[in-house]
Amino acid sequence: MPLRETCCSVCDFILEYDTPRIVLIKNKKVGLINRLVQLVILSYIIGWVLIWRKGYQDFDSIVSSVIIKVKGVAFVNSSGFGERLWDSADYIIPPEQESSFFVMTNLIRTENQTQGHCPELPKNGFNCTSDSNCTAGLIDPHSSGVLTGKCVTFNEGVKTCEVLAWCPLESQTVFPNPALLGGAENFTVLIKNNIRFPQFNFSKRNILPNISASYLKTCVFNRTKEPYCPIFRLGDIVRETGDKFQELALQGGVIGILIKWNCNLDRSASECVPQYTFQRLDNRNVDETVSPGYNFRYAKYYENSAGKETRTLIKAYGIRFEVEVFGKVMCVLRCLRSQFRDSLAQGVEDCGFKLHIGTRDSNTDSTG
Repeated sequence: MPLRETCCSVCDFILEYDTPRIVLIKNKKVGLINRLVQLVILSYIIGWVLIWRKGYQDFDSIVSSVIIKVKGVAFVNSSGFGERLWDSADYIIPPEQESSFFVMTNLIRTENQTQGHCPELPKNGFNCTSDSNCTAGLIDPHSSGVLTGKCVTFNEGVKTCEVLAWCPLESQTVFPNPALLGGAENFTVLIKNNIRFPQFNFSKRNILPNISASYLKTCVFNRTKEPYCPIFRLGDIVRETGDKFQELALQGGVIGILIKWNCNLDRSASECVPQYTFQRLDNRNVDETVSPGYNFRYAKYYENSAGKETRTLIKAYGIRFEVEVFGKVMCVLRCLRSQFRDSLAQGVEDCGFKLHIGTRDSNTDSTG
């Protein structure tokens, strides 16, 4: 008996057909409420999801690499340096950095330093009248070395604590004016930027396909005439930030080179091009800034004629250029087609078939 009831239930389920009943309500109040609800839903979808949030678009973030090469020479003829030519191996310090580069524009040089004993500089706050004012072995952040415990003569009328340090100490505090390497204004930098949007398997670089090797040897970026040339004159970069290169070169600073990529994959790939802007990143107002500019010290070591380790200490002022790459890719129609194709292919494969879309087997007879 249960088997018979089960069979009857299955037959009834298979053979019966039902359809929803539609009830037409002729009531203005109910009809108005219904249309208002539909209008609210439609407004939300069109206004918020599609227009404001751009929900119909698909986006991806950028993956980028930057390669930088600076070229140029500067000639210096001064009382402290004599005649000297500076090239990129001299003024690019260090020679390789990640998405940035530093160009030395001014410097203070202290030559022939060897490790020994010498009086501390009065400006460092170690003036003394007797040995009791100097603590032997004291290492102070404001000192140039280790105090020996002796009070010695710095010059006539001034005594300071003796230190074990690189002597003679760096005594010059005023940077040269005008800047020694003001000729860096005419240096050029080649920026090679490769980008990729991994979600869409789309790659591009800022050296566009229509740029030839001969063009690359002669072009220099110009906002109106050469907006896509990847070679930039340093003076032009600084000028676009609103600064004067020769003033900035005195104490240095930080400049941002911004490369913006906004690409629409529904359009031609040739329309996906970089946009360059330049900004001063540090405070340009020297009078309102404590410790303005950008500088650091480095040394060049060698042995003197007596075989003793000697160094030349250089306090380098210059401009640090930071290359920032950002952007996004937008995809609507192309992505929808791709998603539809992938979904269709996956659905067919799930049914035990293999689908080739947009391709034709070369061995297939097309004559029918």
